[in-house]
Amino acid sequence: MALHPIRLAILEADTPIGAARAKYGSYGGVFTSLLHKAADASNVPRERLEITGWDVVNSEGATKEEEREEECMGGGWDWKRRKGYPRMGDVDAVLITGSRFNAYDDDAWVVRLVEFVKEVLAQDRVKVIGVCYGHQIVGRALGAKVATSEGGAWEVSVCRVVQAEKGKELFGGKDALSIFQMHKDLVYYYPKGVEELGSSGPCKVQGMYIPKRAITVQGHPEFTEEIVAELLEKRREQKIFSEEVYGEAMARVGKPHDGVLVAQAFLKFLMEE
Repeated sequence: MALHPIRLAILEADTPIGAARAKYGSYGGVFTSLLHKAADASNVPRERLEITGWDVVNSEGATKEEEREEECMGGGWDWKRRKGYPRMGDVDAVLITGSRFNAYDDDAWVVRLVEFVKEVLAQDRVKVIGVCYGHQIVGRALGAKVATSEGGAWEVSVCRVVQAEKGKELFGGKDALSIFQMHKDLVYYYPKGVEELGSSGPCKVQGMYIPKRAITVQGHPEFTEEIVAELLEKRREQKIFSEEVYGEAMARVGKPHDGVLVAQAFLKFLMEE
């Protein structure tokens, strides 16, 4: 008996820049690449995943006709996405991507995204994955404080995340993960009913877990050395990163990281009945 495909909607809260945009089209393409690597590493057919993309940033004010139209994002993945949100009955899970925007802002599209995540979390069939900004949106939807870190310090490039017991269980038994980071905003505490996955010096809430309902990470398992190097260069040019922050981050950007291992945990979470 053939297994039904897992219908995953990627809620895209931003668009990649430069070479990453040319290669992947959008963050939907970046995550599809990662999840395919995870499927290969887990001996799961790639066809088990049926992935769609949704532009949630530009969804406000879109007409019904615009919401039905697919936007071709180009790139090697020939990625396409639609404006708005999927119907709950049409998906098995949603994944909220990272973003340059603030998860604590009250812009109309951010508030709508938080409300949508609340709706998903209020039922027990459709699952939620949150990555970086998406992790913070889930934290906000669950009532936690989300804000800029005290002092506004960034956590960037490949960083070490110490695993809690549940994190070790989910992420291959490792005491610590190496994962790309690109943030200065934090979820400040674990909401009620959430299991702790890991922590780092600058960020105590590095991952949240609700069995069969939600899994989040503050880091970026989908990022590659090339994607992060390009972001570091851009943010250096924009004076967002000082020469010191830039130099330290570039020194770590080529280090091994556990992105595929984290994505394998995502895949296992998606396949759980």
